[in-house]
Parts: sequence; structure tokens; C-alpha cells
Amino acid sequence: MDRQQVAVRDGVIRLGQFLKLAGVVDTGGEAKLRIQEGEAKVNGQVETRRGRQLVVGDLVGFGGEVFEVVVKAGD
Repeated sequence: MDRQQVAVRDGVIRLGQFLKLAGVVDTGGEAKLRIQEGEAKVNGQVETRRGRQLVVGDLVGFGGEVFEVVVKAGD
């Protein structure tokens, strides 16, 4: 399965914010509901906390896709 890289400032972001940044949810409310329903995985494990801190190298599975947290160029 291909990974899509999503660049974040400072290399740290919360899961709910990350899903919005990746463009897989439209709002924070949608992210909250879908995360609570167990639709998100972090490094292969179901994650139900939208405030989960992600760091560079973490892999987020959502909607049949995998996203990798990377540092935004220039930061």
C-alpha cells in the first residue's frame, strides 16, 4: 500500500488536526466522530483519542489510505 506524506510544522500535530490537514475529513467535528468510532489507526493500532500527539515517522491509517507524518520543508 502506498503512503502519502503529510508535512506538519514542528513535526508534531494532534490526530484530529492531522486528518483535516490530510484532507480526509472536512471538520474537527467529523474527525472527532470518526476517530471515536475507531476508524483511525496510528502505527497499526486503533486510536480513539483525537488529541493523540503524532510525531515525525508516525503512520496514520484512515479510509483505506496510509499517511506518514513528515516535517514541513524549511522548519
